[in-house]
Amino acid sequence: MMKYPKPLKVGSKIAITAFSAGVPASMHARLDNALGYLAQQGFELVVGECLRDNHNYVSADAKTRVNELMGYLLDDTIDAIMPPWGGAIAMDVLSQLDWEQLAQARPKWIIGFSDVSTLLSAVTCKLGWASVHGTNLMQLNGHQQDPLTIGLFDHLRCTPNNSFTQFPSTHYEADPLNFVDFPDAGFNLSTTTQWRTLANRESSKRFAGRLLGGCLDIHMLLAGTEYFDLDAFLQEHPNESIILYFENGEMPPAAYYRALQSIKLRGWFSKVAAVLIGRNPEPLAKDSDWTHVDALQYVFADCDFPVLYDVDIGHQAPNLTLINGAFAEVICNDAFSITQTLI
Repeated sequence: MMKYPKPLKVGSKIAITAFSAGVPASMHARLDNALGYLAQQGFELVVGECLRDNHNYVSADAKTRVNELMGYLLDDTIDAIMPPWGGAIAMDVLSQLDWEQLAQARPKWIIGFSDVSTLLSAVTCKLGWASVHGTNLMQLNGHQQDPLTIGLFDHLRCTPNNSFTQFPSTHYEADPLNFVDFPDAGFNLSTTTQWRTLANRESSKRFAGRLLGGCLDIHMLLAGTEYFDLDAFLQEHPNESIILYFENGEMPPAAYYRALQSIKLRGWFSKVAAVLIGRNPEPLAKDSDWTHVDALQYVFADCDFPVLYDVDIGHQAPNLTLINGAFAEVICNDAFSITQTLI
């Protein structure tokens, strides 16, 4: 059984720590804005020391980041941990965490995407904790009112055995505003959203399975390790289907193809009910006539399961709230929806 943290409510305690990239001084106004938003939602905040600095990609040295993160993970008065955003090298904390101690702790929600997903997959695969791939702290703002973003904490109020449903956004942010110049900005949702299915097969109109995934840039490297272990996850959930999901942080089409192909060569795509793929930032494709969709077609040409792409996952806001370990049902008929049940 998945271990679901307590539902969030007014008065829940959220710890803020940057176990990957910290926030430079130029963006402190935006950070304060985001922290204010959490306080307005009625949460009690515990703000860590590993937060308001960024040097060589990180907020502090690995030992300092690990000690602060472990303290929060073991503190059973804390209900959730929310880094400001991702980064590049959260992998360096994984082997330094005391996983035996963590196995005795009460589960906490860990929330975010990009490099945050490095820890999300690890706690789900190693501890059986449900974790939250969703909007990053620095994206939260009182001026941002799209349903996917403001729904984040509503979904985390969901109690075990209950469900919530999300639908595609109407528009997404292809050209984000600069938080340095616009610290109180909402998303620049100017481009029409359209989830799509690959056209090279007869796709199912409905499929289901437990969710697992994250940022492909990281997960292609962690795949098969104890921190992102599909076989171990399947052993914990025998006779159940799996829906893998991935989003692209920085890879142009050829590198993107290699990343997905590396997952395929491990045999993982023979074990899933479907794959969900987030939007790819268009500037990454500008140096080639070969596109990210071409890469998907090549990788999945001989696969017989549904592949959805341009889904609201990743670096082009807004983001779905996807709970690693939750049981999801996806409908892709004339309209799309995803329903997650906390079982």
